[in-house]
Amino acid sequence: MAMIKDLAQVNADLQEQKEQVSTDDYKMITFSLGGKDYGVDIMNVKEIAKADKFTYVPNAASFVKGVYNLRGDIIPIIDLRSFFHLPLDQKEDGQENMLILRIDDRVYGTIVDKIDKVVPINSENIQPPHPIFGDINIKFISGVVEKQGNLYIILDVVRIFSQNKEEEKPRPTIAETGGTAYQAPEQAPAQPVVSGAALGFVQENLGALRHFYTSLVNENWVNRRFGEWAATHTDADIQLKNVVEAENFLASFDSPFTGAFWDDDYAGLVKNILPELPSNNIQVWNLGCGKGYETYSFACILKQRYPDGHIKIWANDNDIMAISQAPNQVFDLEEVPEYCRPFMASGKNGYSFNQTIKDSVVFEYHDILNDNPLPDLDFILARDILSFLSVRDQEKIIDAFTEKLKSRGMVILGKNEQLQGGEWLSVASDPISAYLRNS
Repeated sequence: MAMIKDLAQVNADLQEQKEQVSTDDYKMITFSLGGKDYGVDIMNVKEIAKADKFTYVPNAASFVKGVYNLRGDIIPIIDLRSFFHLPLDQKEDGQENMLILRIDDRVYGTIVDKIDKVVPINSENIQPPHPIFGDINIKFISGVVEKQGNLYIILDVVRIFSQNKEEEKPRPTIAETGGTAYQAPEQAPAQPVVSGAALGFVQENLGALRHFYTSLVNENWVNRRFGEWAATHTDADIQLKNVVEAENFLASFDSPFTGAFWDDDYAGLVKNILPELPSNNIQVWNLGCGKGYETYSFACILKQRYPDGHIKIWANDNDIMAISQAPNQVFDLEEVPEYCRPFMASGKNGYSFNQTIKDSVVFEYHDILNDNPLPDLDFILARDILSFLSVRDQEKIIDAFTEKLKSRGMVILGKNEQLQGGEWLSVASDPISAYLRNS
């Protein structure tokens, strides 16, 4: 009974602090993870709670504790300790401490070791994080601050729980190809590398700030981009000092139509490079499918290219909110590109994909770094995925490509990614990077 009163008092204090926020520069809820002090913006905290019973989610990542019924609302529960690979503080009574966060219009539960108090601070005292600071990825830290002898790491919970927003970037235009067959444009000459050491530091900071790792998959683009960057920056400014600068460096990396339907021109280019297949049973693996726009685009292209084919697409993503929305998307017809419209069905709330397309796609919450129990594949769609894995994990996934892909099967990568080795035959590059397994 005392615990319930304590929670009620803390929640009342939380509401009072929110109402007073206009007179204070910045306030945060503080808590501990793995023996260190952390904070989050008070305006992202809906309430605090305790719970010991969560509903298991099949195929969920290790940091997903499950889902929880919060007064009638079913919310996902993320264990921040597991998310950041920190040691777990086992509770004797089994009751977990939870911060209930509101990010835009969504609510999440996060498990922490201990919830402390509301701490007001002056935002001018917040210092930027350093790549070597803390036990967690720097891209999830918005700053660090000292208050009354305690050093707090301020988490950027909006970035943690809204990573799908990174997909909403300007769409590059598709150049005219001059004919029905796809012809790769001439590559621009690589810019000279100013300094090997400077390039090495840029590569390290891309990994620390944006989780982008230079390897044989992308080093041609990185070298070319570094030459452009060095030509427009002084020696003092050439290094990437924060997330914004890292994102500016990577601004031209993404493939066309990331997180959106592929337009008719791009779809035509993809269709033109698809090979003849020996069987009508067509198996596809789509890594990082997000909300399914790319998956649906490819499904419609496959149905047009192989009208008698029996298509099955295994669409995976580790964004639990995106993957849960993907199967039930509803659109206005004008939002859908022309080549997709023959596969749409009208409903009371708008248009959705017809049953043929829906039956061809299996959306699954899945971390591709775990086991991938898939059949032999005709196509692998992995645009702009490999570069955001560690070099070791890139090698692991490419090995999975080799193991799962049929002879003469096709891999479609991001436009600035490539595969090396005699087993891969390049069939297209920029804006589509595609390879046939040459064995």
